[in-house]
This record gives sequence, C-alpha cells and structure tokens, in this order.
Amino acid sequence: MLEIFAPEFWSQYGGLLLDGTWDTLVMVVLSTLFAYLLGLPLGVALVLTQPHGIRPNRAVNRLLGWIINIGRSLPFIILMIAIMDFTKLIVGTKIGVRGAIVPLVVSAAPFIARMVETSLSEVDAGVIEAAQSMGASTLQIVWKVYLPEAKPSLVLGGAISIVTILAYTAIAGAVGAGGLGDLAIRYGYQRKVPSMMLVTVVFLIVLVQIIQFVFSCVSNRIDKRLK
Repeated sequence: MLEIFAPEFWSQYGGLLLDGTWDTLVMVVLSTLFAYLLGLPLGVALVLTQPHGIRPNRAVNRLLGWIINIGRSLPFIILMIAIMDFTKLIVGTKIGVRGAIVPLVVSAAPFIARMVETSLSEVDAGVIEAAQSMGASTLQIVWKVYLPEAKPSLVLGGAISIVTILAYTAIAGAVGAGGLGDLAIRYGYQRKVPSMMLVTVVFLIVLVQIIQFVFSCVSNRIDKRLK
C-alpha cells in the first residue's frame, strides 16, 4: 500500500486516475441534470395531486406513485443491463460514459421525485392557503411559494441525490461504464493492484465530502430559519 506514495505509482497510474475522475464527474453532472429535469416535475406533480394538494387527483397521484415506486425498486445494475438496448437507441452505445448516463437518469429520476415530494410537503400549508386566497395560479404557487420555501430542503436533497448517483457510477464501472469504479474493478480487483483500489476509494470519499460540505453550506446560507 505504501507504493501510492512513490513517484513511480503516479507516473504509471496518475493519468488513468485523472481520466477516471473526469469521467466520473461528467457522468454525475450530466446524469444529475437530466434526472432533475424528469424528477423535479414528477415530485411537484405528486404534491399537487395529493388528496390535500391544491389540485387533488387520486388517479393521477396513484399512477405517478406506482411508476416511481417501480423505478425505485429496481437494483441499479439490473436496470442498467435490462435497458441496454434502449440506451443504445438513445445514445448509440451501451458502454462508456455515454452508455452509463441513460440508466443513471432512469434510476435516479424516481429517487429525486420522492426527494422533491418530501421537501415540498414540508412547506407550511398556511403559506399555500394565503397564496391561493390572493388568487395565485397553480404555476405561480409552484414557482413563487413551493420551490422558494422548500429551497433549503431541496438543496440538501440535491446533495443526497448527487452522492447516490456517484455511488451508481461506481457500480456502472462493473459493466464498462468507465470512471473510478471501472478503474477499481479492472486494476484493483482483476489485475491485483490493491493500491489502485485504495486510491479510487479515497478519491470517491473526497468527492462525497466535498459535495456534502458545499451543499450544506449553501443550504445554511439560504435557510431563513437560521437568520
């Protein structure tokens, strides 16, 4: 393990680690962006159509909940393999960074939808009623009441979502998605280079700590209850 402190180790594997870290970051950023484009509206729709929501619709709420629960119940690696043909249809390949983004989005979007639903459900009902009494439309209530009031919780939920997607990218490395997970499997396990396994684990831990720290700071700064 002490070889990770040797210049020879970094001259041999430093470029691979840099490329793997970059691939991981690309997968995380793009997957998070597209997953929120799907998950955020789904979460908002769940809150609006609840029995006590501003647009109650039991049938729509149950249908959305059913779809989201199915998406959340599938283990990521099984989902990734199951939709490989769909992935190739969308991005033209089943492997690599591009091949990982589609299953990452499909897997993360339902999780994000539930996170958004939980955050929006914490908004004070009195604030919503006040907005309705002033004649605000549904869209106005969502954009000017729900989302701003739930912003600290949404930010913390974003950190959890990103860390979850980061963990999924490591799993995706098992089927050739690239990134740090791929390096850990190919070099750390298959080629018996334990130092590579250790370094990739350390890199992932550092990324998680940075993400959590940044998002916690942002949440504290925008939380009106702490001012």
